[in-house]
Amino acid sequence: MSDGKKKLSFLTVISTIICVVFVCEAAAPAAAIGNQQFFWWIFLILTFLLPYGMVVAELGTTYDGDGGIYDWVRDGLGDKWGARISYYYWVNYPLWIASLATMFPDILGMVFGVEFNIVAKMGIELAFVWIVYLMGRSKAADSEWVLNGGALIKVAVAIIVGALGIWFAMENGFANDMSATTFLPELTNTNALGYLSIIIFNFMGFEVICTMTDDMADPAKDIPKAIIVGGLSIAVIYLFAGFGIGAAVPADSIDPDYGMIVAVQTMVGNSMLFKVICIAFLITLFANMAAWSFGVNSVARYAAEHGNMPKVFASMISKDDMPNGANLVNAVVASLVLCLQLVPIDAISNGVFWMLFGTSVVFLLLTYIPMFPAFLNLRKNDPNRERIFKFPFKGAMMKVMLAIPCIELILAIVATLVPFSADEFGDKIPMIVIFIVLVLIGEVVRIVSAKGRKEEYKGLTPELAAQRLAEEAEAGDEE
Repeated sequence: MSDGKKKLSFLTVISTIICVVFVCEAAAPAAAIGNQQFFWWIFLILTFLLPYGMVVAELGTTYDGDGGIYDWVRDGLGDKWGARISYYYWVNYPLWIASLATMFPDILGMVFGVEFNIVAKMGIELAFVWIVYLMGRSKAADSEWVLNGGALIKVAVAIIVGALGIWFAMENGFANDMSATTFLPELTNTNALGYLSIIIFNFMGFEVICTMTDDMADPAKDIPKAIIVGGLSIAVIYLFAGFGIGAAVPADSIDPDYGMIVAVQTMVGNSMLFKVICIAFLITLFANMAAWSFGVNSVARYAAEHGNMPKVFASMISKDDMPNGANLVNAVVASLVLCLQLVPIDAISNGVFWMLFGTSVVFLLLTYIPMFPAFLNLRKNDPNRERIFKFPFKGAMMKVMLAIPCIELILAIVATLVPFSADEFGDKIPMIVIFIVLVLIGEVVRIVSAKGRKEEYKGLTPELAAQRLAEEAEAGDEE
C-alpha cells in the first residue's frame, strides 16, 4: 500500500548513482596515469567493482534501513567499528567539499579572464560551501531535478571531452605515445601508482542509494538493477572521458587539479565552448555534493542516535526528517578547512586541492575495508534471513573474492599517502599529517560519543538474528 509520499523513479535511482559515483574532477588524476589507465580500469572493474557492487547489492536488499554501510558494519562487527567507519565516512565529505571549493575561483577566472585575490577567492569558496549546505536541507525525493539534471550534465561534459579528444587527435595527432607497450602496467612508476586510488574512488558510492530505500517505489528490485546498469555506464563514461584527456595532453603534463578543463582549453582555446564546459563542470560539483549529502548525513545521524557520533549530528531534525545538524557541521568544518590556504607554506597553500582531495579519498577508501568482513559475519550469524540478491560465490572462493578488494583498498591508501620518491615528500607529508591528526580525533570522538550509550553492541549474534526475524514476522502478522 502506498504511504502517500513521493517516490524516486527507477530512472532517478540510476541518475542518483551516476550523480554520486561519477565525479568529473576525478577523471584528470586517473588520466595522469597515461595509457596504462585503461589496463587498470579494466583490471579494477573485474577485481574491485564487481565484488564490491555485488556485496552492496546483497546488503542493500537484505537489510532495509537508512543507515546504509553504517548499519551493515555495526551489525557485522559491533559499535566500535560502526563508530569508526561512520566517522571516516563523514570526515571525507567536508574535506571533499573544501577541495572542490578551491577549484571554483580559478575556473571562474578562466571563464571571465580575471584573477581573484585571496579575499575574493575565500569569498567564492565559502559561497560554494554554504550553497551546498542549503541544497543538503532538501529531501532526496524532492530533489529529483538536482539528481537527474546533475547526472545529465556530467554525462554530457564527459562525452564532449571524449569526442573533442578524438577530433583533436585526428587533426593534430595524439599527445601521447599510443604504442601497445604504453597500455601495459608500469609498476615502477610510483607517481602513476599514487593515482590508482582515484580509479577505486571513482567506483565508490553505490551504497548511498541504500540510504534512500524509504524514497524508492521498489528498492528490492531497483537497487541490484541500478548497481549493474549504473556501474557499467559509469565505467564506459570514465574510459571515454579519460581517452579524450589523454589524446590532448601528455600524461606527464596533466594537472590533477584542472586536467579536464586544461585539456578542453588545449583543444578549443578560450572559445565559447570552453566557457560553457567550464560552467557546466562547476554545476556538476554542486550536484555531486548534494547527492552525497543525503547518504553522508543519514549515516552520521544514525550513528549519533546509537551513541557512535556526537549528538549534534542527530539534532535539528526538520519537519521532513532531514538531519540539519549534520549538514550544518559539514559546512562549518569545510569552511574552517579552507583557512589552510592562509598557511604561509607553499606545499599547503598552493597544493590545497590535491592535499584535501587526496586525504578525503583516503578516508573514503578506509571506510569500505570493514564492510567486507562485516558481510562475512552477517552471512555466518544471520543465515536464515531471506536474501533477494545473493553474492554468487561460496566457501573459500567467496573469501578470496572479498579479500581481493580489501587488499586493493589498503594498497591504494598506501600509494596515496606514502612518498616513494624525494619529489613526493613536499606534497605527501602534509597529507600524512592531516590524516594522522584526523584519525586520532576520530578515536577521541568515538570514545566520547560512547559515553552516551548504556551498553556496547557487539554485533548481530545468531541468537539476536533469530530474535529479530521473529519480531519482524510478528509485526508482519499484525499488519
